[in-house]
Amino acid sequence: MKLKPAGKLSDHFSEIEDPRIERSKRHKLIDLLTIAILAVICGADSWVGMESFGQAKQTWLKRILELPNGIPSHDTFARVFARLNPEQFQTCFLNWIQSFVRLSAGEVVAIDGKTLRQSYDTADDKAAIHMVSAWATANRLVLGQRKVDAKSNEITAIPQLIKVLELEGCIVTIDAMGCQKQIAKQIVERKADYILALKDNQGNLFADVQQIFAHAQSRNFAGIEHTFDQTIDKGHGRVEIRRCWTMAQVEFLVDAEKWKKFTTIGMIQAERRFSGKVERETRYYISSLSSDAARLSQAVRSHWLVENALHWVLDLAFVEDTCRVRKDFAPENFAAVRHIALNLLSQDTSLAGLFHCQCRKARLSGVVTRLQLL
Repeated sequence: MKLKPAGKLSDHFSEIEDPRIERSKRHKLIDLLTIAILAVICGADSWVGMESFGQAKQTWLKRILELPNGIPSHDTFARVFARLNPEQFQTCFLNWIQSFVRLSAGEVVAIDGKTLRQSYDTADDKAAIHMVSAWATANRLVLGQRKVDAKSNEITAIPQLIKVLELEGCIVTIDAMGCQKQIAKQIVERKADYILALKDNQGNLFADVQQIFAHAQSRNFAGIEHTFDQTIDKGHGRVEIRRCWTMAQVEFLVDAEKWKKFTTIGMIQAERRFSGKVERETRYYISSLSSDAARLSQAVRSHWLVENALHWVLDLAFVEDTCRVRKDFAPENFAAVRHIALNLLSQDTSLAGLFHCQCRKARLSGVVTRLQLL
């Protein structure tokens, strides 16, 4: 991936339609958005937190913002973000990301979902929202996100997200929910490759792949064309052994011809040893890549790092799972603000301890430079 300086915030977010009526606009929308992003970087997880940050940093903020009527109140933040069009916000986010990110050939882009646990609203009979995000695993950047419709699931949100991403030359990894013929076709049409986890939601194909690998193992793969890779990791009293096999003979599989550019099947056996116990797990995959066990194993491992590098960070550093923002479009828009904040922090490596609170505060000057606000 190649990174350039982040584009000027106002250049990419000025197209958002302001939901307020003209006579009630005491604060510029770009000022509201900027304060929200900087406040979240410093640990704000509520509208009150944004106002408090603004009041505490008002003198400093006047250097980079107009603030014609001072710092907006927490009620103003709440009203604006609840009514702000999330589709427009997401489009501006994508334009901003694409202004400074160029994905390299072979970059692994993990698509995975996360539920915002406290975003439910019992009074309005509204369930917690679920966001699907695209994560560039090598450089730890959110490339885009899409909210799952209340009466649907990730299968409908993933194609919408893929449609707007620049994926040429990348390897897209998705868990079993996204193992769908149409999604595989769409990825290939975006000039990318796919590795999709295979489970029993693709019943006949799943059973077929299981049987092929079981037969191959019974013969210790003798006379069967395949590739193999093994890695062993040790640490903290734990040993993890990962064995991966891939085969390219897919033409006889059930419905193989219905999957776009389906060329390889893979099996990964993970063995974990700790405290005298042994845990084993076997997972299966289909891919448009050529048969290469080392590449498939590394890509799959990169995919699951999204749990630690994205979801865990959003929960620990940005307390996403305890955020009680619930009104209208506010949860979805707040999630986008967290992603912007995370991307900005990920670009700045000038201090150690990326998500230590004091380091996050110290990074504001670097973030402001990257947003070209000064």
